[in-house]
Amino acid sequence: MIRPTMPDDTTALIALADATGLFQPNQLEELGEMLSDYFGGSSDSDSLLDGKAERFWITDDDNGAVGVAYCEMERMTDQTWNLQLIAIRPDRQGQGRGATLLRYVEQTLMRCGGRVLLVETSGTPDFERTRAFYRKCGYEEEARIRDFYQAGADKIVYRKALSPQSQ
Repeated sequence: MIRPTMPDDTTALIALADATGLFQPNQLEELGEMLSDYFGGSSDSDSLLDGKAERFWITDDDNGAVGVAYCEMERMTDQTWNLQLIAIRPDRQGQGRGATLLRYVEQTLMRCGGRVLLVETSGTPDFERTRAFYRKCGYEEEARIRDFYQAGADKIVYRKALSPQSQ
């Protein structure tokens, strides 16, 4: 079941991100701060129900958090969004849950008038499965920023135009 993320999900979602092995301790701490900020902010600007959200968190729940996605609108654009985080618990990967969660994000954005969805990831070998996932889901590499995260760790930006045909 995919649903909006609730404050009580915070601990489980940080543990889920940690279990992937792709996040450093400082990144997990920042994730906790992002969730805290999200839940402490104005609910009026983050409502998926009225289509006016500028950011949102969703959770894939199967008697506990299995996946999470966080998306936010790019400022000063016309409905360009950035998927800042998507993660599936390692023991549930390879079952189509990530693709289902990503399709849900895309469909949500289309209902809100979203035009483009960007995703950014690392170019290091440990993120190859992540990059293959995005390509399999119809994303194309749009940009590469060399040595972005650190020397030898490029940032790769993938892009997908959102339209009924892309689903």
